[in-house]
Amino acid sequence: MSDRFPPSDDVRARAHIGSMDAYEAMYRRSVDDNEGFWREQADRVRWMRDFHTVRDVSYDPHDVHISWYLGGQLNACDNALDRHVDAGNGDRTALIAVPDDSESPARHITYAEMRDAVAKLANVMKAQGVKTGDRVTIYLPMIPEAAYTMLACARIGAIHSVVFAGFSPDSLASRILDCESDFVVTADEGRRGGRTVPLKANVDKALEQCPDVRHVLTVRNTSGDIGWTDGRDVWMHDALEAVTAHCPPEPMDAEDSLFILYTSGSTGKPKGVVHTTGGYCVWTSLTHELVFDIHEGDVFWCTADV
Repeated sequence: MSDRFPPSDDVRARAHIGSMDAYEAMYRRSVDDNEGFWREQADRVRWMRDFHTVRDVSYDPHDVHISWYLGGQLNACDNALDRHVDAGNGDRTALIAVPDDSESPARHITYAEMRDAVAKLANVMKAQGVKTGDRVTIYLPMIPEAAYTMLACARIGAIHSVVFAGFSPDSLASRILDCESDFVVTADEGRRGGRTVPLKANVDKALEQCPDVRHVLTVRNTSGDIGWTDGRDVWMHDALEAVTAHCPPEPMDAEDSLFILYTSGSTGKPKGVVHTTGGYCVWTSLTHELVFDIHEGDVFWCTADV
């Protein structure tokens, strides 16, 4: 049995939930008044249109359905970036990007800078024919463009599917085919543990099995030599020069799909888990704040890949 280390009085006093009694009371409220509890939690996000029904859930074997915040509209990118800029916090740091190259400095990217970068990328994707409901496959290393691309998809209502940059061309191809994606975002190469990873070459190999992919938007990350298919491949930096940072976030229904996340495939063919917009945004806001005890001004450090 592992040792248990009780928190100090100072930590308890600062914590959102400072005791088991407080946790039990909150949990009991969520069970006894489920709709009231989640109606209150919905105030955590910015809605473009109010919802009329908190939940419509049935576990009947003949009628299984789960819906949250019906009638409501919002946008995940608007909640992640725009509402903070609108609140006067545009010059605060939104993302600290620490490169794999230990000699390069960390980048501190503000909410305003990130909002503009995401809006421009969203306009690039729209110019390349990406529409609301389309699936975009993201096969990128841990660089700011990975976050930009996910948020750009959310901004225009496209559904993103992130594929771990360490997966093989066959694994990438299977996920592209399964979600019927026709747009891929990648980089020339990635860096991992001091070595380069041939991401664009892996995409080229994967697309031999995926004839319906129309465009591959590529980040110049290492400036390594890569193959190129005219008419299909597009450099991100070139495409960004042709667009502005004006791209209003698309109002999305609470039950519209936000992203697809595939299992590793360790138990057979990888399965894509679909997360919708409203319930996911509210739930992640609540759990992130309470599980990690996040407070204003804290820095959340995540070492996991996107």
